[in-house]
Amino acid sequence: MKKSIHPRYAPVVFRDRSSDFAILTRSTATSEQTVEWADGETYPVIDVEISSASHPFYTGQSRVVDTAGRVERFRRRFDKAHS
Repeated sequence: MKKSIHPRYAPVVFRDRSSDFAILTRSTATSEQTVEWADGETYPVIDVEISSASHPFYTGQSRVVDTAGRVERFRRRFDKAHS
């Protein structure tokens, strides 16, 4: 492996501010902001807009789309156009 061509792979905290959720993982992404983690160490923190803690699909708050109503409307318009 060549030296000095690979990005630094280090611990980073990804934080979802909307749900007050954070996870410590490793990444090549970095940030100037830092946060003190539960182990007492300070890590770079990257704020994200949405994570599994706030995404409607994972939280069970997803909406059900009324496809039957849409299909009926399409059929009514299609029948009028070809009558």
